[in-house]
Order: sequence, then structure tokens, then C-alpha cells
Amino acid sequence: MILMHIDPHVHCRDWNQSYKATIKSVTELARSQGVVAFIDMPNTDPPITTEELVNRRLETARSEGCLDGYYLYIGATTDPGQIREAVRIFDSNLKVAGIKMYAGKSVGDLAVTNLEDQRVVYKTLSEVGYKGPLAVHCEKESLFKPNLWDMTKPYTWGAARPREAEIESVKEQIALAREYGFKGKMHICHISVPESVMLVDSARKDLQISCGATPHHLTLSSEDMLTVEHLEYKVNPPIRSHADMRAMRRLLKEGKIDVIETDHAPHSPEEKSYNANKTNDSYMSGIPSLKNYKAFLDGLKKDGFTNEQIDRITYSNVKGIFMKIME
Repeated sequence: MILMHIDPHVHCRDWNQSYKATIKSVTELARSQGVVAFIDMPNTDPPITTEELVNRRLETARSEGCLDGYYLYIGATTDPGQIREAVRIFDSNLKVAGIKMYAGKSVGDLAVTNLEDQRVVYKTLSEVGYKGPLAVHCEKESLFKPNLWDMTKPYTWGAARPREAEIESVKEQIALAREYGFKGKMHICHISVPESVMLVDSARKDLQISCGATPHHLTLSSEDMLTVEHLEYKVNPPIRSHADMRAMRRLLKEGKIDVIETDHAPHSPEEKSYNANKTNDSYMSGIPSLKNYKAFLDGLKKDGFTNEQIDRITYSNVKGIFMKIME
């Protein structure tokens, strides 16, 4: 069985952050790992929220010779007019794979963190009859505890952005989808704790909903983040406990996690490496996890995953959620 893979969650860095990576460099890395297509996230600099920027992004991919297999999200804002325009762009452009909402801020300023603003997103999408994917970064900012973050103890990032922040945000997104009769496909990105997975699984009875997990949340734990050398593992949502990681692997094997998404997020060494002169908020979140994709899948095989299971979580399920890819 020859396996092909699709990664529905990568961060290319073209435009004002090209020093970190480009569509071309990410495409070359993806191909080396057996990934035939991927979806680029919209929290770029500037963020992709308009048709002009969608077209500019696609022209960048075309100019780099990387349009084949390249797809992107358009980001959601708090403006109903922008949300309606995003739906129109999704409907008219085969390269736009879905709409992305950051219910908690990650890297960059693209975010819809207020619950009332999130209501506007679901209400507007429902009013216009949107049936495509809505990918959501779930972290409830009011539950963050930034005073607990200490850059000399990287594991404290998990306390600063606690597991409850994700769980409560997932609950809220499900409740809003039900309240407004959302008919699209809700996809919870980079899910990190088993309670969130079970919320998604329970919601399948009345919603089109799925979730994805990253290689780093399925292989690393907070026990791997004890010293400043491990600042490289600072991500959003954070790496969780060893018990959480093992439970997530079990849920993946049981089919309750739909897809593997790398959340490939390259930064420069200076943005990730410890420097005593830096402040706590100087360290970027993100791991360039696409470079370990093959090794991660080999690890799943050693853990008893069949080729059919790997095909489902890296290809067929992705196509089922994001119907435009590889058409």
C-alpha cells in the first residue's frame, strides 16, 4: 500500500517573515516527508483576511513554483462583513480550503477571543448558509495565568495556558455551533488533552465536527521541558503531561482523533533560544514539526498502527473534511 499524506495545518512565513521560512522551503520539506498537499494558516504578517491578500498569497506560491498541492485558509475577524466576504471567497476559489478562527490568540494579531464576538462569527456563518470547514484554535484567554510563565522553566508554559483553557473553549465552540444551527464542518485544531477529544466525540451525534492532533502533542510531554534548552518546545496549546500524551495516543489509535496535523511553525534560532537578556514574552511559540513527519509515522507503525489507520488519519479523513484538496 503506497501512502500519500496531506497536512491540513502548516505555517509558511512569506512576506514580512520570510526570514523564517517560505512557501518554497516548506513545500520542499513537505515533499521530502511524503506530504503531497498542505493548508497554509492565515496568521501571517499581514494576516490573510481579504480577497486581495488571498490572491497575493496564491501569486506568491505560483511565483515560487509551488501552487500544486498548496491550499490556504482565510482568517475570520470580528466584522460580519468580512466574514460574509470570506464565505464568498471560499465558495469561489478552489484554493481556499476553509475559514480559520483563533478563539485564543497564538502568534500574530489575528484573533476572535471575546465570546460575544465569536457569537457574531457563528451567527453570520449560519445566516449565509456556510457549509465549509471552520477550523478553530481553542484556548479561552480569560483562563490564562501569564504570571506562572518562567522562561527558565519552559514546562511552566503549560501552567500559564492551562488545559482547562482548551477544554472550556471547545465546550463554548460546540455550544455556539448548536445555538446558531451551524451547518458547516467544525474542525478543532491541534487538540491536546483527552477531555477535549471526548467533547468532540460526543458532539458528533448532532454536529459535523472533527479534531486533529500534532506529532509533538503525541510524542512529547512537559517532562521534556525542564531546562532552558527546551524552549524550542514552547507551543500553543502547550505540551501537556506524560499521562495526557499517552491518553492522546490511545484515542488516536481508537479513531477518536480524526487527523494528524503538524502545526509546522518555523522560527529563527534567535526567537527560540534562551538569552538571559530577553524578557519572558520574547520567546515565540511553534515547532517545525514537519521535518519529523516520516519518523513520527514510523513510530506509529512500531506502536501497532496499520497502514489503513495511517491512511485515514493522514489522507482520507483530511480529504473528507477539506473536500477541495486534491480534487
